[in-house]
Amino acid sequence: MSAGYVSYKRHRFPREIIGHAVWLYFRFPLSFRLIEEMLLERGIVVSYETIRRWSLKFGAPYARRLRRKSARRGDIWHLDEVRIVIGGRPHWLWRAVDQDGYVLDEILQARRNTKAARRLLTRLLKKQGARPQRMITDRLKSYGAARRQVMPGVEHRSHKGLNNRAENSHLPLRKRERVMQKFRSPGGCQRFVSVFSAVRNLFVAPRSIDNALSRYIQRVRAFAQWNNATALRA
Repeated sequence: MSAGYVSYKRHRFPREIIGHAVWLYFRFPLSFRLIEEMLLERGIVVSYETIRRWSLKFGAPYARRLRRKSARRGDIWHLDEVRIVIGGRPHWLWRAVDQDGYVLDEILQARRNTKAARRLLTRLLKKQGARPQRMITDRLKSYGAARRQVMPGVEHRSHKGLNNRAENSHLPLRKRERVMQKFRSPGGCQRFVSVFSAVRNLFVAPRSIDNALSRYIQRVRAFAQWNNATALRA
C-alpha cells in the first residue's frame, strides 16, 4: 500500500462507520470485541476481526494525515524511556513530549544506550525542523552523551524530579498494554503507538487550556480534523 493512496473501495461499510470504529479503538482502552458490541447496539453488525483489519489498514494513513495538519509544537523537549516486554524479551520505548504534553516522537528499540538516545534525537530534529530551547531528561547518562553529539548547543537539564511530564506520558499506553494483554511483536507495538499518539495528541487538550468552553472548542475542532483525516478516496 502506497503512503499517498488509501481507498475505501470494496468495503461494504461506509467510511463514517469505518472511521468511527478505528477512532474508538485508538482513542479508548477498548478491545475489538467491545467495539463490536458497541456497534451492534447501534444496529451495525460487524465482526471484531473486521474491525481489527480496519485498524491495521486505516490507522496509519489517518495518523499521517493528522500529523500533516498539526501545529508546530513547543520548544522544550522532555525525554524518557519505558521498558516493554515483548515475547519474553525486554525492549525500550523512547518518547519525547513537549511542555504541553504532546508526543513529539517515539521509537521502540532493543537497547538503552547512547546509540538509541542518539537515534531518537536525530529523528526529532528531522521531524521538528528545529532544535529545542531546552532538553529535560532523567539521570540516564546516554541522553547527555547523545546530546553532545547531535545538538551540543542545547541546554540540558538532567534530574528525575523535573521529568514527570515525560514519565506521566507513558501511563495511557500502559493502560492499553494491559487491555491488549501485551504486544505481540516489536513491529506491531511501533505501529500501534504511532497511531495511538497521533489520535491522543488531537483529542487530549493541552495543559494551557483550563476552562470548559475552551475545552469544548478544542474538541469540536479535533472532531472536524478527524473527519477530514478519514475522508480518504472513495
